[in-house]
Amino acid sequence: MLARTLERAISQVTEDKFSFEVIVVDNDSMRSAEAVVKGFQEKSDYKILYECEPEQNIALARNRAVDNAHGSLIAFIDDDEIPDKYWLLNLYQTMLRFGTDGVLGPVLPHYHPETPGWVIRGGFYKRPSHVTGSELAWQQTRTGNVLLSKNIFANEDNRFRAEFGRGGEDRDFFRRMIGKGFRFVWCAEAPVYEDVPHDRCTRSFMLRRALVRGTHPHFTAKDYLKSLIAIPLYVSFLPFSFFAGQHNFMKILIKTFDHFSRLSALAGFEFVQERYVQK
Repeated sequence: MLARTLERAISQVTEDKFSFEVIVVDNDSMRSAEAVVKGFQEKSDYKILYECEPEQNIALARNRAVDNAHGSLIAFIDDDEIPDKYWLLNLYQTMLRFGTDGVLGPVLPHYHPETPGWVIRGGFYKRPSHVTGSELAWQQTRTGNVLLSKNIFANEDNRFRAEFGRGGEDRDFFRRMIGKGFRFVWCAEAPVYEDVPHDRCTRSFMLRRALVRGTHPHFTAKDYLKSLIAIPLYVSFLPFSFFAGQHNFMKILIKTFDHFSRLSALAGFEFVQERYVQK
């Protein structure tokens, strides 16, 4: 997937409005991405940098990217995402148009031919979208597709926090930055496409991922109260949803797991220790 991401990254349409470099941060002490990056360095006219963050910590990996960036703007994209060819240009123009500190775009699912129909009908990998220019609350943010002003990071406190190295570092970052007065808007015209492999289209993967979501550190007392009320309601809906199609049954079951894991985490129980659920 990294090769596909790099191929599209260096094929971005800029209309000569800006130049860019590519930084790949390998969050693997075995340097598994180095050979792929070296191949692109040898054949590309673009400046492509390779960095390795040996400690498996997504927050530290993002900070390493920031520390090695030379431009005035920094875009983040994950290595399992493929950007539209106008991705950077549309993010850039939206930032200029609205005069904000950052712009986020949609992450759209890319399904394989063997993906079960109930997964697609259920929209399990479909994320909320917004009108271009909509100002975002921190709950609506993530770093899978974003352009940020490097000025944000001039203050050393404005970094991704290592204690969120297993995930949630993006929401924590945006929560703090918005609290400091930074503004972020949406650009619907700057999509990236996230690969959804077959092993993520199983019931077991989706339920394990739901168990992980409950460990998010930013839940409030109101959230826990909602979960306390929601669990018996969703459980009562389960038998009926079974007859409304597998996708509807899974929607209710996943929501039940979401709320159950939230209360379990509050009580000190984590059923999935690894934040990065792979299969």
